[in-house]
Amino acid sequence: MERLKTNLMERGRRSSNFCRQWLLSKLISGNMQNRIPTKRGILAHITRFQQIYANMFSTSAQAKSWMFRSSSELNKRRENANLKFIRERSKGMNEDSIKKFFLTAQEERVLYKHYESILHKFCLKFQPPMPKNVVGCSFQYFKRFYLNNSVMDYHPKDIVVTCVYLASKVEEFNVSISQFVANVKGDRDKATEIILNHELLLMQQLNFDLSVYNPYRPVEGFLIDLKEKFKCENLVETQFSGVHVLDSKAVFIRKGQRPCLGPQIDNGLHWYLSDILCDSQPNKLSYVRDAIKTMFMMVKNEALQVIDPVRAGLEKKLDKCRNQENNPSSAAYKRKLEEQDEDEDIEPAHKYSKLLENEESQMMETEMNLGVQFVNHK
Repeated sequence: MERLKTNLMERGRRSSNFCRQWLLSKLISGNMQNRIPTKRGILAHITRFQQIYANMFSTSAQAKSWMFRSSSELNKRRENANLKFIRERSKGMNEDSIKKFFLTAQEERVLYKHYESILHKFCLKFQPPMPKNVVGCSFQYFKRFYLNNSVMDYHPKDIVVTCVYLASKVEEFNVSISQFVANVKGDRDKATEIILNHELLLMQQLNFDLSVYNPYRPVEGFLIDLKEKFKCENLVETQFSGVHVLDSKAVFIRKGQRPCLGPQIDNGLHWYLSDILCDSQPNKLSYVRDAIKTMFMMVKNEALQVIDPVRAGLEKKLDKCRNQENNPSSAAYKRKLEEQDEDEDIEPAHKYSKLLENEESQMMETEMNLGVQFVNHK
């Protein structure tokens, strides 16, 4: 719970309100001293804020717990989650049966990439229109969840809607649960139950690291800087949307802290990189170019084309091998919920009984020590 509080406080410090208030306070302080803020002064304050924002990210839970050195490290985590699930449920099965019955790590990847596209479409069609930061936060939650969990344990269709709902709350997109499920196809009461039953699980699997730094702000700053440097007012902003980065592993890689530049390395911006971004420092320029090329290859390699019949076959395979205790439509799931409800009902009574026993034993001990008998008022 303390970790949750810390991360929520961190999110508050880095919110857009904080950004605006900080910059506004600097501009107002200049006006109050009878100084009109100049363009250079405003740009200086923006540069200073960018430094503060970068420092906040480097000390955040995202930088410490959810950034990795390479894509192979991410693949290893997903493979471990896949093997762990199979190991726990394949006792008495031979190798051939295991391969036929369970999904491989690669087959899992095909499925959760498909559900990432479903998540994106759901957010685009959502009413009222969903802010980009909520979309980015949803993607991050979904990706983080399946770093350590198998799709055979928790079906992506249940996790997708839970990620979007939790991201809406964390990013202060004010929609009620009834408004939210109005955007879901099918049984809305069942969708509500699934979301509420999975919300705490999702937070636990995220280690309560709910604060997310998305690439949208850096993209906007990058566009403003390009327009200023190149005097280009009709720059096509959709080319720099940053959405493609969310579909890739780049959001998890330490070199991915400048994802907005990824696709632009071959678009004639060498001068911008060398003279503006890197201050003509060869060592710094080499590192930035290497990082950008790494991200570009990640984004390119993540463009996975899934043939519908192949995906449909994997969906059928998943229905057979998934954990039925986590399947909201199964009898095993309903039985597990009933047992949890019974435990919740029994627990308070058990605690109260133990409390009475302790009080009674303390009274008897006091009677023996002092020779005093307490009157039992009932």
